[in-house]
Amino acid sequence: MNKILKKIGKVSMILIAGFVIGSCTSNPDSSGLEYMPDMYRSPAIEVNVDYGEVRGRYNEKLATKESSLTPPSNAIPYYGIEKEHVMMMLPYNRLPSPAFASTHGLFVWNYTANATLDYEYNLAAGDKNPLKLTVKNSEEIFKKGKDLFTSMCMHCHGEKGDGNGPMVLSGAYAGVPNYADRAALGDGQLFYSIYYGKGSMGAHASLINKKEIWTLVHYIRKFQNAEYGTFSADGIATVVSSDTTKTVTAAVVTPKK
Repeated sequence: MNKILKKIGKVSMILIAGFVIGSCTSNPDSSGLEYMPDMYRSPAIEVNVDYGEVRGRYNEKLATKESSLTPPSNAIPYYGIEKEHVMMMLPYNRLPSPAFASTHGLFVWNYTANATLDYEYNLAAGDKNPLKLTVKNSEEIFKKGKDLFTSMCMHCHGEKGDGNGPMVLSGAYAGVPNYADRAALGDGQLFYSIYYGKGSMGAHASLINKKEIWTLVHYIRKFQNAEYGTFSADGIATVVSSDTTKTVTAAVVTPKK
């Protein structure tokens, strides 16, 4: 009996030693061999992911089921470490009117406590576009703006921003403004209108992100003043303020990459 116990003890010691040695590694940053990984790091639940198709892998069992989840209220996506970009993508500080629940379908949103319909819209008049135009990035921004405008706006606002898009000409919609008549609006008011919607235009907050909306604001300014986003030979912006009627006299050159 003692011999059997001794053998069991020796075998147990050998197995334990094998496990201990096997978990060692020369990498000082490694935690070693993990025998129960889930005890170390719990699998994170990814919201807004369609598990029917993930990274090219197709799961027929989940293809017809609702597998994506709604993020928790006020959750903020990760946008990297570049301060200007992170600040631009943080939750919008202007709130919609409670009336937007019925007029624009913005249900279960946080609303402004002020019952005046355009209260926050008027406050947004002082908000400046945080996406700064420079000689180096202006060409890229306007190209991106044109792509966004073509896919999201042109069907109503028209290729030239004059309010004569195909949907208007067909008689489906009316009252779409000519951007040239809205030059006095602040950058923030243009953003607010695109984000939450304005008049008969629906909210685009769920369709394009904040950086893309600010990009559209730059592109819209081009309809109001052809010199917007151009620079003098020494790199000074031709248009000196968001009021696109104010310009400086300078030799305009094509923006460089």
